[in-house]
Amino acid sequence: MIYLYLDKNTIKLLYLKKTMLGQQETLYHQKTYESDLIDKGKIINIDLLASAIKEVVTSSNRPVADNQISLILPQEFFSFFRTTVPSDIAVSALNSFISDKARSILPIDNTELASDYFVQESEQEKVVTYFGINQETLLSIKQALTLIDFKIVSIIPDTMAFFKLFEKTLRKEKKETILYTELESNVLSGYLFDSCGLIDDKKISIEYSEGDKIADILKAKIVEITTDKKKVNRIIISGEKSDTIRQDTFTKSVGVWTNPLKRIVPTFYEDYLKMLVPKNGKAFPILTYDVCFGAFILSEENKSFSLLKKNNLYRNKVSLPKIGMPKKEVFLFAGSFAISFLLFVLISKFGSNFKIPNFMTKKNVVVVTPTLAPPTPTPTPNFKKEEVKIKVLNGSGVKGKATEVKDILRKKGYLEILTDNADNFDYVTTEIQVKSDKKQLGDMVKDDLKDYITAPKITILDEKEASDLVLIFGADFK
Repeated sequence: MIYLYLDKNTIKLLYLKKTMLGQQETLYHQKTYESDLIDKGKIINIDLLASAIKEVVTSSNRPVADNQISLILPQEFFSFFRTTVPSDIAVSALNSFISDKARSILPIDNTELASDYFVQESEQEKVVTYFGINQETLLSIKQALTLIDFKIVSIIPDTMAFFKLFEKTLRKEKKETILYTELESNVLSGYLFDSCGLIDDKKISIEYSEGDKIADILKAKIVEITTDKKKVNRIIISGEKSDTIRQDTFTKSVGVWTNPLKRIVPTFYEDYLKMLVPKNGKAFPILTYDVCFGAFILSEENKSFSLLKKNNLYRNKVSLPKIGMPKKEVFLFAGSFAISFLLFVLISKFGSNFKIPNFMTKKNVVVVTPTLAPPTPTPTPNFKKEEVKIKVLNGSGVKGKATEVKDILRKKGYLEILTDNADNFDYVTTEIQVKSDKKQLGDMVKDDLKDYITAPKITILDEKEASDLVLIFGADFK
């Protein structure tokens, strides 16, 4: 399969060929052209695009023995909206509901679009995200690829590919706004998401020069976004230039918790990353080909999403659930039935002469009725260890101790950890500051560190803090 990304004047290619061991032999290449290939969601010149794609494919060191393309296009190519529907709406009614919404929201007749949608579900509602691409635009893309004997098998908005790269870090019940940013040589760009997908299809794009501080640029942009009644809770940062960013200092400078993509992928998408086997033996350059990698994950997990059929919105999405009988239960049922049938036959044949031995006589049975106190239920935490944000502060003054504490917490399953110095080095007793909605987290950390501290002080952390828990270790920390 070929994952091909078209940007304004850049083409990125990721070619995957499945091996006998189930891995993907990987080839990647990109090229930037002086002339623009696309503009405002349209192809500028069909012949120019066809020759550019052919050049990228054929200029790879090894031949690409495939003509199936998953085409990734910028969000500007797509009509977009998202809406909510009741969680109990019937699947058969969902299509007509979204069709009516498309007619009322979109400035273009939705029958002229090749469209599809995906649904994210929570306890209270379903969030529907809709994408549509103009049929004329789709036809011109197909014509360009037909000229060089390639066939489109799927079309993917780049925003969906980006969302797939951090979706596994999200919790549906937590309301947060995420800014996904790509840091290139002179441009910082991105989109706003939440736990259900894309919020706003307007691309954020900021040009900067060599001397500008990225943290200051992002901080100013976040202030601007916040004035629109949106609070950015987290930044996902990607792009070739993001490789030099330190998570702890960058988070502190911007004032918003920052997750570098280079840390997210090995932690949450390790299985997919292991599938890719580059022929040059080097590690896959995820920061350069993030959009292609996200499209690969999307195609593996959301095979039904398609924008290639006209009025795809009206297709019948109703399917009967597959019901599988659990093997264990079937075996127990069959066994008990056979034993019962055998006993019935024996009793019928031998009548009163057949007696079932009574092992439970009054002489050898002592009935003990224990009095048990009802168990105290332990509430289930509404968070996962690998998702909570922890800040470790050195309050003892021992050099290198913060890194040691960080390593201890990582071994216990916590992943999002920043380190720094406390306001002073005179802490005698270790303090655990935790947000009020995560009181269980304080007890959990205390229990995980019981071999190092005996009686830490637990207090409430200010809700404005980016971290969920702050650990200030003192002289008592072993």
